[in-house]
Amino acid sequence: MDGYVASGAGRRRTLKTRIGFAGIGLHSGIQIRGSLAPAASGDGIVFHRTDLDVKIPALHDHVVDTRLCTVLGLGEARVGTVEHVMAALAAQGVDDAVVEIDGPEVPIFDGSAEPFQFLIDCAGVTAQIGMARSIEVLRSIRVSDGDGPDAAWAELHPINGTVFEAELAIDFSASAIGRQKMALRLSPASFREELALARTFTLAEDVTRLRAAGLALGGSLDNAVVVDGPLVLNPGGLRSHDEFVRHKLLDVVGDLALAGAPLAARFVGSRTGHALNNRLLLALFADSTAWRFTNGHAVANGARASLTVAA
Repeated sequence: MDGYVASGAGRRRTLKTRIGFAGIGLHSGIQIRGSLAPAASGDGIVFHRTDLDVKIPALHDHVVDTRLCTVLGLGEARVGTVEHVMAALAAQGVDDAVVEIDGPEVPIFDGSAEPFQFLIDCAGVTAQIGMARSIEVLRSIRVSDGDGPDAAWAELHPINGTVFEAELAIDFSASAIGRQKMALRLSPASFREELALARTFTLAEDVTRLRAAGLALGGSLDNAVVVDGPLVLNPGGLRSHDEFVRHKLLDVVGDLALAGAPLAARFVGSRTGHALNNRLLLALFADSTAWRFTNGHAVANGARASLTVAA
């Protein structure tokens, strides 16, 4: 099962050029304009609220909300729904970039990470001065929510080499989703082929409640899969029969990209979400004996992921 391999002398990477975008915010419902832009070596990924002129580092300790999306904050400034663009940037090995937006959240586009993958492809990725580094997990870390067989939990384990592997199981009462499981080794190719197209989803019964809470104001069948019991309400149906677990795994990649550098680790989780993903990073970095920085960049050899799927 091939994917990321250590280059040994990996240079930091950024975008070749700035590329603009515009779209609707899933939760705010407003039109948002922005761009993906190159950044200086060592800057990492930064979200720039151009309307407020506030720059927020894309780091786990800047997460201020995890209700239905991951929200970063600095002072009064907020940037929501960062997980899809973070997943695409991480999967394509971008170390340094600026995500510029003129509103409170990143546009949702079609609910997947594929539009961000397209933007990155159009902008291109280039090496720059400075050596990349990874975060090697040295011992297992676990966080959980609840007890018994229905508990949600997430773990990070040491792994041999500069690779990131992930395995996730989900279980929903809606029979259109049910129980699904997926495992893969992350690479640019595996992300593009297996995760990028998977869209966010919700239950029809939750839509009214979410909007009453001021959430999902921009949601529609154009940017989310809506499930009602055994039915998928979107006219075009699903992009794959297991699109739900694929999207949840996409979220894992995006949320864990807030570590600030690629993780050399194996992730295993059940029923995890944005909150638990963030708690996992907080638990990892709270224990200085559980991780260390290593030199070299994880680069792709272009192979497909190895998949295990059960529905």
